[in-house]
Amino acid sequence: MNKFDIIKRPIITEKSMDITEEKKYTFEVDKNATKPEIKKAIEEIFGVDVESVNTMNMYGKLKRQGVSQGRRPAWKKAIVKLKEDSKDIEFFEGME
Repeated sequence: MNKFDIIKRPIITEKSMDITEEKKYTFEVDKNATKPEIKKAIEEIFGVDVESVNTMNMYGKLKRQGVSQGRRPAWKKAIVKLKEDSKDIEFFEGME
């Protein structure tokens, strides 16, 4: 699997911006990606040192349109913590 297939997009919310001060960054990742694959992909793409990776399976919200019901697609979220001596991920710099 390609490293750009593993990391889909950064997640930019108020909560994810608050934890960037602790060197934690949030990404949407491939549902089948493992923690070591995510760690390797982040290190290669951004040139940083990753300390740990936490993952969560996010289930799609229930949506209704009139009488028909459905769900948004499920996805996987990863919170990546960088080592103290590692540089920051510049992608998130101008967002604060």
